[in-house]
Amino acid sequence: MLITRGDFIDVWTKLNQRGKGFIISKLNPSKINRTKSAFNESAISSANWWIVPFIRQRWNKLITGDHDIEYEDYFIKKFFSHSNYLSLLSIGSGVSSHEIKIAKHPQFQKVVCTDLVQSLLDKAATKAADIGLKNIQFICGDINKTIPLEEEFDIVFFHASLHHFYDIESFIRDTVLPRLKPNGYIIINEYVGVNRLQFPRHQITAINEALATIPKPLRKRYKSNSFKSRFYGSGLIRMILADPSECVDAEQILPVLHKYCHIIEEKPYGGNLLMNVLKDIAHHFIDEKPKNKKILEHLFELEDEYLNNHQSDFLFGVYQKK
Repeated sequence: MLITRGDFIDVWTKLNQRGKGFIISKLNPSKINRTKSAFNESAISSANWWIVPFIRQRWNKLITGDHDIEYEDYFIKKFFSHSNYLSLLSIGSGVSSHEIKIAKHPQFQKVVCTDLVQSLLDKAATKAADIGLKNIQFICGDINKTIPLEEEFDIVFFHASLHHFYDIESFIRDTVLPRLKPNGYIIINEYVGVNRLQFPRHQITAINEALATIPKPLRKRYKSNSFKSRFYGSGLIRMILADPSECVDAEQILPVLHKYCHIIEEKPYGGNLLMNVLKDIAHHFIDEKPKNKKILEHLFELEDEYLNNHQSDFLFGVYQKK
């Protein structure tokens, strides 16, 4: 749909959460600048599902098999425990928290983080310096202009960034694969659902059924006096204005990776219901009160039931270049 009622609600909510300047930034005629504004951490003030510890424990369990083992430690131990002098390129690393975790492992000689937003990389560089990491570097700019094709890596890594690239097939074929060593790996932790978050009607229905199970006091929106009673989905116009790159070609991520790479491992971890049910109300569930935990456990059950018949929107995957 071009416009939904949820678009107006979301604009009002963002005005309360991030201020007038953030809304005005979305009127910038430059696609790149509108995309950058979405990732300007100084402007971010929201309540999304990833801030909930119990949610992150669920991800760990579904990906690694253990609530307390994070996926970075998992894939390094499983696939690279006997490797040395590894090089990793992260494209769209942002504040590079996942890359810093990876760089702590002795197997990695070089971790290169790239992003379009200098302020995020500066924050990452400060953190890396504070803990004494010498094997990680941060480069701002378009990868095609900053990383030469002849520089090859053992791993190209994406955490919640691959779904922001236009024309996934040409990007993987012409930009990513040439920078991989023979038999090199692509590792992703990504949204792989429908383009521009244009969810099908049955998914929106399931989201609203799950939302209705949450008591009203816990549906009060972050930094707002309004309550979340219904999810309407996002209109295409607002999606393009807010961030032109958001999920622009996400549906092609798995087909393209399957075409050019061998599947080593894929671990779906849902998000089809939870991401949108908890958007703007996740702050109520940060503490692990028994009552809140029980509500979340019921939401997990609803999502698992939905996933029995539908592809997961989020997935961790390891692929090897053919």
